[in-house]
Amino acid sequence: MSERFFSPQPITADRVKLDGPEAHHLMHVMRAAVGDSVMLFDGGGAEFAAVVESLGRSEAGLRVVERREIDRELPYQLAVGVALPKGDRQKWLVEKLTELGVTMLVPLITDRGVAQPTAGALERLGRSVIEAAKQCGRNRLMKIAAPQPWHEWLSQQSPAGNSRSPEIRRLLANSSGLPFSQLQITAPIQTQLAIGPEGGFTDAELEAAAAAGWRSVSLGPRILRVETAAVALTAAIALSGETAV
Repeated sequence: MSERFFSPQPITADRVKLDGPEAHHLMHVMRAAVGDSVMLFDGGGAEFAAVVESLGRSEAGLRVVERREIDRELPYQLAVGVALPKGDRQKWLVEKLTELGVTMLVPLITDRGVAQPTAGALERLGRSVIEAAKQCGRNRLMKIAAPQPWHEWLSQQSPAGNSRSPEIRRLLANSSGLPFSQLQITAPIQTQLAIGPEGGFTDAELEAAAAAGWRSVSLGPRILRVETAAVALTAAIALSGETAV
């Protein structure tokens, strides 16, 4: 696979201009020259073989030579709600969830949460999504939703409009839940996951989740950090769903 670059504008013509961080990476990190071949994507699902035509002070011109419809997404939607950890652990979490094919990440506001993401923090995490997508070959970007209070996340509707619809799987990471090894995953259906903060969900939050039809699953006897639990549960679900197709 050629070096990949992201176009924030939809690619609809045979000429593309790159500027900002992508142009800087192309010109000053990769030291591209006119005539070099690269791969572009715009988050719409396709990727575009292109050739560098011009290099300016702060932008690069490229000519698209081929559009390729290549789908590297999971065969179902996978949304992960997480009470975000602090600092650089957020970036690591975003990178890994992007690599695993998560459709949407929802920062959760919980009683024991320690990190309330600001607009600036969400913007930086969005950039991490782009970098991870470039690396892993995804042609669609994982969406980072606006932070949601716990009760709103619990009541998210399925496509059928019924929060208890069998068309959606809802799992919550909790040490007292059903061991994951006993969970039956037989079909690649729309899935929502929930991972709480360092101190765990409160009893009231767990009761609300059970009342809303969520199922608690245990990831083992050891205490996992937020990002470890999120990646472990996501990986198990994503890999199970792909092999079930």
